[in-house]
Amino acid sequence: MASIVNIGRRVELVPIDTHFKDITIALYRQQVHAQAVYRVHTYSQLEGATNRIQAVVKSMCILGGMQETSDGLICFPCGERHEAACRRVFLEACKHASDTPVEPRPLHTLDKKSQLTIFVESVGNGIYNVSSNGEGRSATRRVTAIAGGLKKLGEMNSDAENSDASINFSCGHSHDALVGLLLVRAPNVRVILRQEEVSASRGVLSAPSQQT
Repeated sequence: MASIVNIGRRVELVPIDTHFKDITIALYRQQVHAQAVYRVHTYSQLEGATNRIQAVVKSMCILGGMQETSDGLICFPCGERHEAACRRVFLEACKHASDTPVEPRPLHTLDKKSQLTIFVESVGNGIYNVSSNGEGRSATRRVTAIAGGLKKLGEMNSDAENSDASINFSCGHSHDALVGLLLVRAPNVRVILRQEEVSASRGVLSAPSQQT
């Protein structure tokens, strides 16, 4: 009889991996003592599938500032869940072919809507300040909106006592690579969230017998 292994709670799914034979890849969350850990998994038995999973794991570590633990698990250095952010790291990692070099994103980006360059500065203790190279009320509004986008995507907190453009992680740790990745999506956060809702409604993880 086949044994059933508890690999955790599924939190995200890529139904078709276009970079490796259209296999299905999923992200699972487990709790090991007080630490939240994640497993990237596929039921596919195709040759090379294991190497593809390893490539996604390595990309997640680079793009999200995560680290590998034992048994192929990964986590954030702070040990906290940061589940919404981890899901986005996973989805981004799956967009890269295994042989494509991956680098962490910088803490600045061009906002196409305003044509402003948006900067995010880490000031320690998990606190980040958002600013731009523009001046005036419209620039301030755009900076505040993008700070709000980061807050939603990363499940961060507002630091309104200091500034509407100041946000922080409740864990009190810096996550520069993660913020750099989320910053690219923050200007279009509403579109991103709608796309994720549609994707989640479609995603179904096939049973092992249905995997090719």
